[in-house]
Amino acid sequence: MINKKISDLNTHALNNKSDYFKAQPFPHIVIDGFFKEKILNIILDEFPNNIKKSGEVYNNKAEKKLTLNEVSKLSKTTVEFINFLNSSIFIEYLQKITGIKEVLIPDPYLIGGGLHELRNEGFLNIHSDFNRHPKMKLDRRLNILVYLNKDWKEEYGGQLQLWDKEMKECKQNIIPIFNRMVIFSTTDTSYHGNPIKVNHPNSMSRKSIAMYYYTNGRPNSENQLGDHSTIFRKRPNTQDIDGDVFFKKIFGKIYYRIKKK
Repeated sequence: MINKKISDLNTHALNNKSDYFKAQPFPHIVIDGFFKEKILNIILDEFPNNIKKSGEVYNNKAEKKLTLNEVSKLSKTTVEFINFLNSSIFIEYLQKITGIKEVLIPDPYLIGGGLHELRNEGFLNIHSDFNRHPKMKLDRRLNILVYLNKDWKEEYGGQLQLWDKEMKECKQNIIPIFNRMVIFSTTDTSYHGNPIKVNHPNSMSRKSIAMYYYTNGRPNSENQLGDHSTIFRKRPNTQDIDGDVFFKKIFGKIYYRIKKK
C-alpha cells in the first residue's frame, strides 16, 4: 500500500514527529505521495456512483455531504485499503509520528468515517468532532483524511481549513489533491472543516477516505468539556451555525443547541 520511496515507516515517523508537534494551530501533518498511486487509482475508479442512494445524506445549515461506511457496499480494494489503515503496521506508525502515549485503537464500525463525497455546493462548516465512540465508549484522538481528487485547484473549493481555538483566524488552507494524506489530533478545540463550497467547472465531486482512531482514556488537559457531540463554530462575518448537534435524524432533521458564550 505504501509508496516505495518510503522505505521504512519507523524512520519516516521519527523524521516527521517534530513537524507534527510544532504544526499550527494544533498538531497535524500533510503528507503527499504516501500511498501507491495504483491502489488509489483503483479506489477512485471503483468509487460508488450513487452514494446518495446507498449511504448517508447530510443536507442542513452546517453541512452538505454524502458518506458511505458500510463495508458490504464498498469495493474489495477499498476494503483492503481500509483494513491496512486499521492494521498494526499503520497504527504503530501513527503512534510514533503523533507521540500519543495511550494505545491507539481503530474503529471497525467506521462511525462517521469511510468514503466521503462533496458534490457542487457541498461543504462542511468548521467544527470539533464528537469525542466519544458511541458503541465502544472510547476517546477519539486522531483523524486521517486521504484525498482522491486529481488536478484539484484551490478555486474549486473544498479546502480543509484548520482554525485557531479562538476562531479568529484560519491557520491552514489545505487543497484536497490526489494522494494527499492529512493526520491531525482531535481535541475540544481542534477546529477544522471545509466550509468553502465545492464549485468544480465540470461538476467533479470532492472525494476522500476518512479514518478515526481512539484510546481508552486521554490526558485530563484534553477533556475540558466532558463527552460531547460535534460542535460547530461560526467563522467571523458569516452566517455559520455556532452550536452543537444534540439530536440527529428525527423526521430527517438535525437540531442544534446554540453555543453559550
